[in-house]
Amino acid sequence: MEHTVRMHQILPGQNGIVKTVSADEEMERRFLDIGLIPGTKISCVGKSPGGDPSAYLIRGAVIAIRAVNCAEITLALCGEDE
Repeated sequence: MEHTVRMHQILPGQNGIVKTVSADEEMERRFLDIGLIPGTKISCVGKSPGGDPSAYLIRGAVIAIRAVNCAEITLALCGEDE
């Protein structure tokens, strides 16, 4: 069974595959620009000392995204080697 979480809930070292992206029009366009679409593999590579934003590896680039902006992105968790 697939374990689905919100993107902002994953911890450094965890990986996921994007299932759904839901955001306002401007933020959705930004997500499209960085390739954050269903089927994209992402990895959480770190969190700021205050916990927000978090840094994610997306299509070869590390991008910091605030929790409020990625709260409506759902991921299927996957293992380190997937």
